[in-house]
Amino acid sequence: MARHVADKSARAGILSRPLFERLPLRRWVPAEVHTLLDYRGGVAALVAGQLSKDRRARRAGRVLGASAIGVSLFTDARLSLARLIPIEAHEIFDYVQGTALALAPFVLGYARKSPITATVHVLLGLSSLAVALVTDYRCQTGMHLGGESRTDPEGIGA
Repeated sequence: MARHVADKSARAGILSRPLFERLPLRRWVPAEVHTLLDYRGGVAALVAGQLSKDRRARRAGRVLGASAIGVSLFTDARLSLARLIPIEAHEIFDYVQGTALALAPFVLGYARKSPITATVHVLLGLSSLAVALVTDYRCQTGMHLGGESRTDPEGIGA
C-alpha cells in the first residue's frame, strides 16, 4: 500500500496541468492521501455544523461538508465513485472550498454564537488550502479542463 501511494510514475495517473502556470506549489502529497483528507474534511465540516445550535452554522456545515464529499466522489481520481469532474476543476474547488470554510463563520455570523463549530470550520479551511498547495494532483482517464488528453511518460520529482 505504501509503495502504491508513493508511486509517481505514469502508472499512478496522468499529471494535472498547472493552474495559472504555478499551482500547486509543490507535489508532495499523493493524490490518494489528498482524496482521503477531502472525505475526512467533508465529514468533519458536516458533523461540526450539525452539532451546533446555530442555524447558520448547521446550514454552512451541511453545504460545505456535502459539497466536499460530493466533489471528491465524482472527480477523475483513483478513490472516486465516478469520474465526471476534471482534476483541475477539483483543484480549483479545493481553493474555493478552503477559503469558504475559513471565512464562513465570519461572513455568516456564527463565529461568536458557535465558537467550536467556527474553529473547526476555520481550521479545516486553512488545512484544506495548505494541502491543496502541495498535492500531486493526477487524473485517471485523461479528462482535463479544455478536454485535451495528456500523458505523463515519466515520474515527477517534488
